[in-house]
Amino acid sequence: MIVAGLLEVAWAIGLKYTEGFTRLWPSVFTLAAMAGSVVLLGMAMKSLPIGTSYAIWVGVGAVGTALLGMVLFGESAHWGRLLSLGLIVAGIVGLKLATPT
Repeated sequence: MIVAGLLEVAWAIGLKYTEGFTRLWPSVFTLAAMAGSVVLLGMAMKSLPIGTSYAIWVGVGAVGTALLGMVLFGESAHWGRLLSLGLIVAGIVGLKLATPT
């Protein structure tokens, strides 16, 4: 599940580098990351409830993409943004802990 979320981050960041899918190799990388992310999400859904798996996937992707946006593209690291990202992480952990295995 975590790898699917990390691939979610990879393709979201990759979109920035594709320049509207006009650059070949960034586009190939981004499309491969998209496919891998969805395939791994589908595999995770075999053993996790759909709501939990999707929320974790989106949450890991959102937090990772926002953090990399701050590091790679100089986006704002205002305390309010960081606190909000922390709340998303807390929600992901809470969902995982509340989901029977």
